Amino acid sequence: MKKIIITGITGFIGQNLKKYLEPLFDIFSLKLRYKINQKIDFEADCIIHLSGIAHDLKKTKNITEYTNANYKLTKQLYNAFLESNAKVFIFISSIKAVVDFSERIINEDTIPNPSTIYGVSKLQAEKYILNNLPSLDKRVYILRPCLVHGPGIKGNLYSLYKFVINETPYPLASFENKRSFLSIENLCFVINQIIVNENVKSGVYNIADDDKISTNELISLIAKSTKKNILFLKVPKLLIRLLARFGDVFSLKFNTEILMKMTSDFQVSNLKIKKAINEKFPIETKKGIIDTISSMK
Repeated sequence: MKKIIITGITGFIGQNLKKYLEPLFDIFSLKLRYKINQKIDFEADCIIHLSGIAHDLKKTKNITEYTNANYKLTKQLYNAFLESNAKVFIFISSIKAVVDFSERIINEDTIPNPSTIYGVSKLQAEKYILNNLPSLDKRVYILRPCLVHGPGIKGNLYSLYKFVINETPYPLASFENKRSFLSIENLCFVINQIIVNENVKSGVYNIADDDKISTNELISLIAKSTKKNILFLKVPKLLIRLLARFGDVFSLKFNTEILMKMTSDFQVSNLKIKKAINEKFPIETKKGIIDTISSMK
């Protein structure tokens, strides 16, 4: 049985991935923090690198912390992989290494232009890996998931869930958008396929569910699943944008950044990875979201 080492196994993705892969492989955890001149040793068939600092919504982390955790640590681990007998290296990057907002569908040819220090640090790690690809007997993958959800998730999706169960009227219904999401089970499925299928070529892959969902649709799904009644208010867009700018000036919770997160398009193409693994994703987009909502109850 193959030996798989996972860094960052205690996080949301790590815990779900461990549960998914345990029946198939010998799973081991590797706890790492960046240290200058650190030497990393391990014996494994495959390394899945999750460890790092996630997108800091409260903005309490500085650029050095992001650089050390997301770039320099990845560099140390990847160098150790190149010197080891391991055959597969999977780096879980982020779609935020490409862009934070985009009116166009994001694919692997989209030129990266991250606007946050989180995205920049992930892109630095990606570039180092791509500039130091190994010989043909090793396989290397950079996966860029979009918003991952599933049992135990917190963050923006959980905040929206709490908003709905309080039956607060939704004032942004005049905005129509399309956003990509990713079920944790689909992400785990892709990672497993990469491990077992040697025909999947090394490279960069965006990971997202098949369908795109608007914020209005998402709120409707949450409301239906929780049996709550939500009033959708179509406040004029111009007024909403003026209120957001007012929030920028006076440091209010509702500001331009929040408005963009709630109403902008963020569509991620999964065509490259679907073609590479040549398999259907096990979880349909809306079913995955409904399963996540059910777990929040």
